[in-house]
Amino acid sequence: MGRITAAVLAVIALAGSNLTQSKTEAPTRKLSTYILFSGNCREAMTFYRDVLGGSLRLTTVGDSPMAAKFPEPTKGKIVNATLTGKDIDISASDWLRPDKPVVQGNNVCLYLKGGKPEEVSAVFEKLSSGADVTDPLRKEPFGVYGALTDRFGVRWMFQTDDKE
Repeated sequence: MGRITAAVLAVIALAGSNLTQSKTEAPTRKLSTYILFSGNCREAMTFYRDVLGGSLRLTTVGDSPMAAKFPEPTKGKIVNATLTGKDIDISASDWLRPDKPVVQGNNVCLYLKGGKPEEVSAVFEKLSSGADVTDPLRKEPFGVYGALTDRFGVRWMFQTDDKE
């Protein structure tokens, strides 16, 4: 399997981002943490829930809308996990890029979700200066998604609805 496309990675962002938001209210922009685990996302996020409390939602690759794009051995991996509560907002998944190794430092990223597409685009463009843009910001069937590693080596993911 080649490089995972932006659309597949966007499912990760989409599954935990705006599912609880009313379609009539304006999206709000929020910066949160996204952790990429080396195959033990379910175990780690369950542990965090047990320690911190909150509500945990787990989606496997096999249960995601993108299941057909992944090989059978990955179907049990977690494509999105969200742990939310009064003061908790952690998103995560298992590492799903077989062409790149997980190394300490590339498994946690800043995750900007929500907000107006033009606001997200403006932040993305500013951070793109000197960055490695791995997934250009673009419309996907579920919203706007992009990802980059900024000039300081910090990984960023962006997702919002594409409604103005």
